[in-house]
Amino acid sequence: MLARFDTEELGARLRGLREARGLTLREVGARLGISASAVSQIERGVLRPSVHRLFELVTAVDATLVDVFGGADRPEVELSAPVPDGYVVRRAVESEQVTLEGGVVFRRLSPGVSRDVDLFESTYPPHTVAGRQHQLVTHRGYEIGTVTRGELTIDFADERVVLRPGDTISYACTTPHRLSNRSDDVTVATWLIVHPGAGPSAAPA
Repeated sequence: MLARFDTEELGARLRGLREARGLTLREVGARLGISASAVSQIERGVLRPSVHRLFELVTAVDATLVDVFGGADRPEVELSAPVPDGYVVRRAVESEQVTLEGGVVFRRLSPGVSRDVDLFESTYPPHTVAGRQHQLVTHRGYEIGTVTRGELTIDFADERVVLRPGDTISYACTTPHRLSNRSDDVTVATWLIVHPGAGPSAAPA
């Protein structure tokens, strides 16, 4: 089976990142425009965050998704460091995944820690919006994505893009956007995420 961690474990990892940076619940809540109580409920696993809320949370504590998924028991390997065998392998059963609001599943595919990029797979159940229905979001970094199954809709401020299997898209995450699966089938997409500072378009929000 894949290595899954539940909302309680996700919340604990987010709390650890916040505390490591010396931030209070109130300070993080202010950065997100939500109450300290709401942040606390996410950290305690009472509330399941959406994909976009997860991005907002890690951005608010000056972290990345790598910091969240790097909390596994299995030690990570720095991809830029010398590796005795010349490569790093992560078997499918070792890939961590978490289920977020609406049943969206986020799975980390990268075999180790990279300072610049990371690879994720996201699965969207039918008629799922990765965030609030009418809210466009921003976060840090740059994304390159491709759909491997189903149909993914990406709304920007003045345009809607529909991707089907084999289609690819790239955009700065500071561009307001919203992802959704408006079809009757499951949608699966793979994302290459360029972290802030790794490219010219990856400036912090």
